[in-house]
Amino acid sequence: MCLMDLLVRRCSCGVPEEVAAAARIEGMDPARMARLVAAGRIVIPVNPARKHPLCAIGQGCTVKINVNVGTSGSRCDTAMEELKAKAALDNGADAIMDLSTGGDLVAIRKKMLALPTTVGTVPVYEAVRRAGNAADVDADLLFKVIREHCQQGVDFLTLHCGVNRQALAALRSDPRMMGVVSRGGSFHCAMMMQRDEENPLYAEYDYLLEILAEYDVTVSLGDGMRPGCLQDAEKLAKSVEYITLGTLAKQAQAKGVQRMIEGPGHMPLDQVGYNVKMIKEITDHAPLYLLGPLVTDIAPGYDHVVAAIGGATACLNGADFLCMVSPSEHLALPDVADIIEGTRVAKIAAHVGDTVRKHEGWKMDREVQMAEARHELDWDEQFRLSLYGDHARKIHERDGETETCSMCGDLCAVKMVNELFGTAPKGKGKKTGNGP
Repeated sequence: MCLMDLLVRRCSCGVPEEVAAAARIEGMDPARMARLVAAGRIVIPVNPARKHPLCAIGQGCTVKINVNVGTSGSRCDTAMEELKAKAALDNGADAIMDLSTGGDLVAIRKKMLALPTTVGTVPVYEAVRRAGNAADVDADLLFKVIREHCQQGVDFLTLHCGVNRQALAALRSDPRMMGVVSRGGSFHCAMMMQRDEENPLYAEYDYLLEILAEYDVTVSLGDGMRPGCLQDAEKLAKSVEYITLGTLAKQAQAKGVQRMIEGPGHMPLDQVGYNVKMIKEITDHAPLYLLGPLVTDIAPGYDHVVAAIGGATACLNGADFLCMVSPSEHLALPDVADIIEGTRVAKIAAHVGDTVRKHEGWKMDREVQMAEARHELDWDEQFRLSLYGDHARKIHERDGETETCSMCGDLCAVKMVNELFGTAPKGKGKKTGNGP
């Protein structure tokens, strides 16, 4: 593929068809989106090998949601992972990442790529499985797997290019309680330490960019040194990685390769904004993709809520892409119910982010209409406007059909004030049944 065919390069010369389509979805001027793609402020991960609904991520776009699925060595049920992926899409996911490490990885990935969505992977997982252990993964195997993922149609790859010897030295000089919690990060640390070699993704980064450019695949520069607990949030390793990722992001952009940045892990709530802004500045405002951040470590079973708190705060400060955290985070491989719950909570965090990312976004039509529906005690309209209206309806109808909610009953403040001020509903939509 000629470099001039790359989306970034084409956006420097005009408005490609896929950019115009993505701009219509976002309600953005197509020429503006093309400029932002050319500048690296927006990415549209779309491998030319397959077609699917477009997902624009970055400046001026709505916050997007990714959901991780995939088998493990302990639980390998391909049909279940496919169900989980479909459940995620049904509940608002914009992208799926296949993190499978058990079973026929190529066949599993083929099923994920058949879904109508943006798909990402982490190739080092498959490389380790093929080699048998991380220490036996060499550059040839790793780049071979990366190329195969690109050829198969994957849209974006998480690659831990910033986990280099400098980051490893920072980890040693300023030790952390949790060490390295990124699976990919730990693999690269093992490769460097046991082979006494630099990370090939860093040492041969130009070659990596050539492969990605050949297939016009987006690189998600992984946060292999993200802190794994609040106590590690101020340790040196993550900041060293930030700086490296900034350099790598600029090199990718110069080569016409779309790139995102990942980060920043577990950290206190008051550090989230600072870290997001620092990453954005260092990487020339590349789109930022986050797992969390997790802002407390003592809520296992509710880490999806913890991540939503951190994620909404991150979006307030410029984050663009939230990775779903499930209720089973830190505990087990998620099941379908975990995926649904985690996706819904992440979607709420993304919506909260959208209300503050755009000027007076909280005045968007849907928010205004919900306020009007509540004033009117119009339950059917409230359920229609809700992100997850069926769930809201089930809760409301637990105590039977009522004009007000059963918490307030005949002491409903809204009803009372409407009557006092003569603003009572005009008989519109008071019913809570399924009919009109």
